[in-house]
Amino acid sequence: MPDKACRLCRRIVKGNICPACKTSDLSKSWKGILVVVNPESDIAKEAGITAPGKYAIRVK
Repeated sequence: MPDKACRLCRRIVKGNICPACKTSDLSKSWKGILVVVNPESDIAKEAGITAPGKYAIRVK
């Protein structure tokens, strides 16, 4: 099963429901990956990310 990205929080997920925001509004069409280890980092703050994980940079 290909990874999907949540259209709301951009988190990359393997299933059919986003574990972060509990939505099923996922897309197979996404580009770029941002791995956040420290949500307090400048890059995470710039991207609006508040939890560690893998995120898509662009979701269609």
